[in-house]
Amino acid sequence: MEFGYIFAGFVVGLLVGLTGVGGGSLMTPILVLFFHIKPAFAVGTDLLYASITKSVGIFAHGKLGNIDWKLVRLLAYGSLPASIFTTLYLRQIDIATDAAVSSIKFWLGIALIITSISVLFRNQLAAFSKREHLINAQWTPYLTVILGLILGFLVTLTSVGAGALGVTALLIIYPKRPITTIIGSDVAHAVPLTLLAGLGHASLGTVDYKLLGILLIGSIPGIWIGSHLSAKIAEHWVRIALALILIFVGLKLVFN
Repeated sequence: MEFGYIFAGFVVGLLVGLTGVGGGSLMTPILVLFFHIKPAFAVGTDLLYASITKSVGIFAHGKLGNIDWKLVRLLAYGSLPASIFTTLYLRQIDIATDAAVSSIKFWLGIALIITSISVLFRNQLAAFSKREHLINAQWTPYLTVILGLILGFLVTLTSVGAGALGVTALLIIYPKRPITTIIGSDVAHAVPLTLLAGLGHASLGTVDYKLLGILLIGSIPGIWIGSHLSAKIAEHWVRIALALILIFVGLKLVFN
């Protein structure tokens, strides 16, 4: 079983390195569907897993000047309070009950379906927003905080949303910003959000630290190899295949 977890970590790391899609949209459903980990434990463990892996990205993007810290703060104004309130909500319910398990699976499925759409149509949505001037510049700070609120709820409940979904929404809100700045800022925001949400789950007792360590053994070399292969493999087709997998898994979770 430990080898299976290491292999899963490697595959997720490889795909993250190839496509840039956050590990949450891949690791949590794998843990739930293939390893039958309880949803709350899969989410909690994956959140701390994401905060560790993405913290490396802050240094990389920071050195390249790809982080807009004002944008990160606006997202955090919404996401961090939303994460705290979502954790308090989870504390009030028994997350081991069938109803709670079904609710987490449902929202995880919804998040995966939305993420798959954002992965498939990210470029088209960003181009449409830029061409049609959908967002008035004076509304962008407020929309960014609202986006943070949505991400804080989704990420804390399902561990999904901080990556592909956040980047796609930011590209629509800020169509004139360079994609490198959007991605760098999203990664910088994801680290404190997943850390806070992960610590919240740790306070609930829904983090498996042994599992966390085993997953990291596989994912770290996977991310390194995927990052180096990304220049040699047609990312477009990998992204389409990934989106189709996410749709299938999302529908399975929603209608299970």
